[in-house]
Amino acid sequence: MTRLKTEAAKESLLRRVRKQRLKYVTVLPSLITILNGVCGFAAIIFAGRGAFAMAGYMVLLAMIADMLDGRLARMSKSTSSFGGQLDSLCDIISFGVAPAFLMLEVLHEYRLAGFVRLNVTFASFLQRFIWLAAAAYISCAAIRLARFNVENEEDESVHMSFIGLPTPAAAGVIVSLILFHQEIILPELSAGDTPAYLGFCESVVIYALPFLALGVAILMVSRIRYPHILNQYIKGKKPFEHLIRLLLFILFIFWSRQAALVLIFCGFAAISFVKWFYYRVIRKRETVLPALEGAAKLETEE
Repeated sequence: MTRLKTEAAKESLLRRVRKQRLKYVTVLPSLITILNGVCGFAAIIFAGRGAFAMAGYMVLLAMIADMLDGRLARMSKSTSSFGGQLDSLCDIISFGVAPAFLMLEVLHEYRLAGFVRLNVTFASFLQRFIWLAAAAYISCAAIRLARFNVENEEDESVHMSFIGLPTPAAAGVIVSLILFHQEIILPELSAGDTPAYLGFCESVVIYALPFLALGVAILMVSRIRYPHILNQYIKGKKPFEHLIRLLLFILFIFWSRQAALVLIFCGFAAISFVKWFYYRVIRKRETVLPALEGAAKLETEE
């Protein structure tokens, strides 16, 4: 009797699995999502070969694919749980593993070797700290994507903001600084007879990378709200000032795309944090302190 019940339970479980088996997928959005993951994989390959600028551009290309796949799926009304899960799996490659590995390779190439010659103990400590920053970044990116899958709503009208820094923006902070270092600072330094401030700028960029990786990792898993740029500032009817700002940004990108990328990604990551810090810490303190002082005066008068 027990054996019959066990077999019946197994058959029931198999029926449920067959019902949940995926039969149809949307081809074009899925292909673009896979292109996102392939670009992330290519970024890892280029970073391992020392082509750091090309690796950075591969991550940026993955961002474009990440924007297009969701947009196409919503336009064709073919959003699905499969597409969301596939998108997150590709995102962890392109915006989690690839930027962290690129940062490790750049820091090893330009700073760690010099510290080994000067002080082996300090070089060992620095290497562990860099690995810790990279591991924290990848872990927080995975947590951010898993939380987004659980809390995400498919209705496009509710996508006006994100809770926590999006993983493409976090990857953009690291990648934009590496591109600025590779294509602006290094060519000037290698040309000779360069100003002293360029060497200082190179040191600032390189030393700031692991700390920025830790910072954006915390912002990814935070509850700070970040605006959806397309839905809030570009989509639909907007004031004339929005068009002027957008044109200025486009002109800035044509003038120096590396500097523009640093400004866009670092500014996007910092502005929402500054607003949160002001309203939750400074503004709150300014309202609480007068109330406490008033209560203290009433107690003394009594």
